Amino acid sequence: MDRTEREAVGAARGVLGDAASGGGGLRVRFRGVRGSIASPGLDTSHFGGNTPCLEVTAGDQRLILDAGTGIRALGEELMGASEPVRATLFLTHFHWDHVQGLPLFGPIHDERFDIQIVGPVQTEADVGEVSVRSLVERLFHPSHFPVVPSSIAASSTFGHLNEGAWQRRGVTVRAMRVRHPSFTVGYRVDVAGRSIAYVPDNEVFSDVFDLGADWWPRFVGFLSDVDVLVHDATFTAVEYASRRGHGHSSIPDAIDLADEVGAGELVLFHHAPTRGDEELDRVVARARNEMLVGGRSFGLRAAREGEEIRVGRMEPGTGEVSNGA
Repeated sequence: MDRTEREAVGAARGVLGDAASGGGGLRVRFRGVRGSIASPGLDTSHFGGNTPCLEVTAGDQRLILDAGTGIRALGEELMGASEPVRATLFLTHFHWDHVQGLPLFGPIHDERFDIQIVGPVQTEADVGEVSVRSLVERLFHPSHFPVVPSSIAASSTFGHLNEGAWQRRGVTVRAMRVRHPSFTVGYRVDVAGRSIAYVPDNEVFSDVFDLGADWWPRFVGFLSDVDVLVHDATFTAVEYASRRGHGHSSIPDAIDLADEVGAGELVLFHHAPTRGDEELDRVVARARNEMLVGGRSFGLRAAREGEEIRVGRMEPGTGEVSNGA
């Protein structure tokens, strides 16, 4: 049994990787924060126009969450490093804005790099279950991209994680299905008592997506007491009223969720492609004022491309932050 097969078997049992002692802390850098489609321009230059990608350093593990257009620049940095790196890429699902940067992610084409790509298996009516490898290789079809799937380096491996946990050297990444079209998951990363949850596409309060009567209590438990919650906040309350069932949350719903689970800080994510910097600043300021009136004390910010968060147990809103600019 080769490594890819071992990882697939581990995923079926709910665990990927090897558990051992690890160290270090938990750092998150936002590489892409925009939803639906990349939207570069003068009016989005502050918060950024690239689609979803987070670079996470957890202990001695390098994790990448999603492969939107923001992953391209990350790949260039890794290719320029003095030594090849090992990284695990976790995909939440396979909608275009979360995978469209992958063909231009240099390390998956380079044998020197050890890149594991993990994501949820999808079920399609005409073919049944479709593996992560097959879903990734579709991105390289000649109709979509000029480089063939065989350009993916043999050192790149694939694993399945629909629900359950991946563990390696003291780092645990848990996956749970969320309310969004297709089989979409959110991830929670835990290391050395620190945690971040990444749920970029999820309609928090919806009866459109039937995931079982126990979904809500399981979801609250999944996110319980997380230090930093990065969550879908695509719509304002007014916008959401006409967009129910689209699989995305409103900003007030994301705030209610953060309060329910006891998050230390909420980072609004998956910004609407039409929402410019000035409007997003106003939306966040209004949300903070409403939180103060409601007696809610956890931190709140909008995800900003290039920003880095160093995560630790914190008093609400006081997480150590260094601007990536």
